Amino acid sequence: MKKIHIVLLVVVAVAIGVLISFVNATSTYDTIETAMAKPGKYVHLMAKLDKSQPVDYNPLKDANYLSFTATDSTGKSVRVVYHDRKPDNFEISDKLVLKGKYVDGKFECKEIQTKCPSKYKEQAAKTGGTHPGNVPNGNNTSTSDSIKK
Repeated sequence: MKKIHIVLLVVVAVAIGVLISFVNATSTYDTIETAMAKPGKYVHLMAKLDKSQPVDYNPLKDANYLSFTATDSTGKSVRVVYHDRKPDNFEISDKLVLKGKYVDGKFECKEIQTKCPSKYKEQAAKTGGTHPGNVPNGNNTSTSDSIKK
């Protein structure tokens, strides 16, 4: 074989390796129902904390045990068990990204990512649509007019 053929084979092998690792790294969000249909398979769920159900977390007893009920966009619920400390802003989060697998009737979570609502939504409603730092956003003509002068 010529040297150019060997180099091309190595480049193709590296490209295939990069593509395979990229496909494995990218993921889509599953619903609770699809996670239940794939027991033991690692999935990502987008869900909300079901505040009508109890949250079991006692840092004095076991700081690395959190159990709660999550509900997805289809309305399906599942009990989630997480063996780590409770994430910051857990109770006020708008959505949760749960990474783990469905095993034995519960979702064994390995990682929780909290998605909090924008802190500017409430402030914008109070200030009539202006940015908290009085930066014009196009909705408030008096602020925009004062900057133009």
